[in-house]
Amino acid sequence: MAINATLTRYRPWMLSLLRIIVGFLFMEHGGQKLFALFGGMHGSHASFPTLIWFAGLIEFFGGLLILVGLCTRVAAFICAGEMAYAYFTVHAPGALWPILNGGEPAVLYCFVFLYFVTAGGGPISLDHLLWRKR
Repeated sequence: MAINATLTRYRPWMLSLLRIIVGFLFMEHGGQKLFALFGGMHGSHASFPTLIWFAGLIEFFGGLLILVGLCTRVAAFICAGEMAYAYFTVHAPGALWPILNGGEPAVLYCFVFLYFVTAGGGPISLDHLLWRKR
């Protein structure tokens, strides 16, 4: 029983760590689309005003907000919606199961973002720094 109490004590810190890692990884997807980072999308970037450009905008700046923990719940809600939209419009038409249609990352991101909507940014976040009760 003592191990449960010890591990539970670290839950808020792990929430912050998860948020930071997921935000960073999500930013990479946006950077690929907007700025052709990491090889871009087949060597180039998305052009304005295509849907892929708007997706890159949400991914890069939403990922940045989640990374630093600023307006975490709102940013996560928008990012979750984008991932749900991406799954149902891009991946789901290809096959029923995410493993077959390449939609696993979209599903995983969507539900992790929904978790952040409910859990917030954790103790290592700008939200916590700016809005904690004094």
